[in-house]
Amino acid sequence: MTSDPPATMAKPVSLPRWLVQRLLREAQERAPLEACGLIGGQEGRPTSIYPIPNIAGDPKHRFEMDPKAQIAAFRTMRARGETLFAIYHSHPNAPAEPSPRDLALLAYPEALYLIVSLGTKGVLELRGFRAEGEEFVEVPLELEEA
Repeated sequence: MTSDPPATMAKPVSLPRWLVQRLLREAQERAPLEACGLIGGQEGRPTSIYPIPNIAGDPKHRFEMDPKAQIAAFRTMRARGETLFAIYHSHPNAPAEPSPRDLALLAYPEALYLIVSLGTKGVLELRGFRAEGEEFVEVPLELEEA
């Protein structure tokens, strides 16, 4: 007999294989800098990825999306009938965990927050989070089969 998950456990989010592969590839290609961008969706499902240049003063340890590219991505999403599904960035040399700075700078608390890590003993890692009040809560991620 299995018990129900705790009430505080977030509902899993399904991600298509193409999206996960693209995020992992982008993180690897942009290393040692942090990659970042937006993911558009329709009807609660991710449909497009919008890489955004990282203009942070220290792009190896932080990300800051280029505002012009971010606005352009939102315009394209609107034109395609998409809404913001997720915000992503990578940690080239750190675990896939949000920092206090990530929470402090969070502008879209309704969006899924995806972090790719390249620095976990040579293993690529992708984790999801949602902002709940003053903290991030991990969201289980499931890989959709084609």
